[in-house]
Amino acid sequence: MSGDQTASPNPTMDPHQRLQMILNPGGTMTKDPYQRLQIVLNPDGTMTRLKTPETPPTSDPSPGIPVLSKDIPINQSNNTWVRLFLPREAFDNSPTKLPLVLYYHGGGFILFSAASSLFHDFCVNMATELRVIIASIEYRLAPEHRLPAAYDDAVEALHWIKTAQDDWLRKYADFSTCFIMGFSAGGSIAYHAGLRAAASADHLNPLKIRGLILQQPFFGGIPRTGSELTHINDLVLPPCITDLMWELSLPIGVDRDHEYCNAMVGGGSKLLEKIKAVGWRIFVSGCDGDTLFDRQVEFVKMCEQKGVHVSGHFGVGGFHGVEYDDPTKAKAWFRIVKDFISSC
Repeated sequence: MSGDQTASPNPTMDPHQRLQMILNPGGTMTKDPYQRLQIVLNPDGTMTRLKTPETPPTSDPSPGIPVLSKDIPINQSNNTWVRLFLPREAFDNSPTKLPLVLYYHGGGFILFSAASSLFHDFCVNMATELRVIIASIEYRLAPEHRLPAAYDDAVEALHWIKTAQDDWLRKYADFSTCFIMGFSAGGSIAYHAGLRAAASADHLNPLKIRGLILQQPFFGGIPRTGSELTHINDLVLPPCITDLMWELSLPIGVDRDHEYCNAMVGGGSKLLEKIKAVGWRIFVSGCDGDTLFDRQVEFVKMCEQKGVHVSGHFGVGGFHGVEYDDPTKAKAWFRIVKDFISSC
């Protein structure tokens, strides 16, 4: 639907309303999740999506641009690529290389892009606040490419970066201090990529992963949790939406208690032992106003029981994606993540 237009959120709106407008562009409170997301599943298995705002990269080092960005292909057959974000201070001959953060955007595995303005703007702010280089990965979307396609793309991006001949990465990125990060579905992608990477950490040299940063990670399961029941009519991410996202992204024939969805099924992945063995730390953030809150808390407890070094940061109130819409919340979140990076 390349010709469709999306109204821009009004900056004077309540943050919850603004994010609702981004995630529910149709502006309707219908119970039909397809209408809520403004998507149409076509007979051939592809999906028609409403066009959402996108931002092009800016690699011109003109004065006044705090963060430069550019796109580089990874796998042209799969149409995957990376958008690099370079803080201006590094470009201006900073003597110290900066940590590298691999970032995976949200969207329930079915929506958005690394070019989506929502995620581009957040990465610009994050590069500035954390003083890091960000590699935001464009991965394949479902249902055209069901899981584990996104997980495969995430791992391929790790192996691509370790050998990339890009000047920005070579000159300014500290490959000995890398983090795998994702928001929402991107948090699930970061987790599964981390499991695989830990199992073959020696093959990632010279990349040295220090930890995973899971921002309101998107985990699921069949039984409803307390937070899902409490937020059954949530304006941003009600369970009817998450159910549809999993239905469209999981392999055909499996349910929400599959390991790709339910991180706690069977007591959790045995590969968590690998993360423990290599000494990586896991940072998990969320808030009790999020439908996914209980699953995130349960995930932290599971990691603790397995002896994995995990740090859970959960706030009161808020909603899913609050840091992407409320600058004050984003600033506070950046401070916590900066401390986590320093501790690693």
